Amino acid sequence: MHVGVHINRFDHPQGGGALRDELAAAGAAAEAAGVSRLSVMDHYFQMEFNGGAEAPMLEAYTTLAYLAAHTSTVQLGALVTGVTYRHPGLLAKIATTLDVLSGGRATLGIGAAWYDREHHGLGVPYPPLAERFERLEETLRICLQMWDPDDNGPFEGRYYQLAETLCVPLPVSSPHPEIMIGGGGEKKTLRLVARYADACNLFATSPEEVAHKLDVLRGHCDEADRDHDAVRRTLTYSGAAATEEDLDTFSRDIEPYGKLGIDTVIISPHLGATSRWMETFAAPAARRLAELG
Repeated sequence: MHVGVHINRFDHPQGGGALRDELAAAGAAAEAAGVSRLSVMDHYFQMEFNGGAEAPMLEAYTTLAYLAAHTSTVQLGALVTGVTYRHPGLLAKIATTLDVLSGGRATLGIGAAWYDREHHGLGVPYPPLAERFERLEETLRICLQMWDPDDNGPFEGRYYQLAETLCVPLPVSSPHPEIMIGGGGEKKTLRLVARYADACNLFATSPEEVAHKLDVLRGHCDEADRDHDAVRRTLTYSGAAATEEDLDTFSRDIEPYGKLGIDTVIISPHLGATSRWMETFAAPAARRLAELG
């Protein structure tokens, strides 16, 4: 099992001017800690549980590009991009650029979006939930078509129409950047995972519930005539914070998920400054998960 780190706070004690050096240090510390992937939150406004909309929030893909320049091994991506935030053709181009400039380390984490305040706040359309899922499926199809070197033709969908799906240069990743769909919705989200994604991301609610979600995913894969083992399973864990006692709790909590085939556990610092946390918590957490197999 591997550890991924999700940076979801940007409230450095010394203010915004210190974020540049702190993020560079966090990237270096993540690689030294044996972290396999580094993600950032893709939102316009900060979440309520992290201080609310008035708290600092950086634009995700600009931040990922900066991290790409200060790392060399970790996989990079947003967890997760809201489908409403960017036009699908532009999103595919942005993810491709990150993949090219990082040397093939981009992941396209994507979901149906949910934070209505940031949409209304910045004047971004926020369709009803059912439509957002329909747009998500079209977006997945557009990205895959843009990453297909043999198909530069038009795309005609209900919500999106592209006259050309050119994407030059193509991604460095083969056959394309990993697509990871976040969420555990059984009727829509996991069906989209089975049809289009390389990885899923579930919440660490309980081993029993995650086992059930994986069974549902297996059923969708069977319907799509796809090997369910081809879908990498990742998990977002929000329990442990940063202390030695938390490491013991973390190990106990995660062990049963490993038996379910979870490949990567994604953890987040409960602090604005993350580089030190990488050394004190993420590094030993990575070692403990490696011991679990």
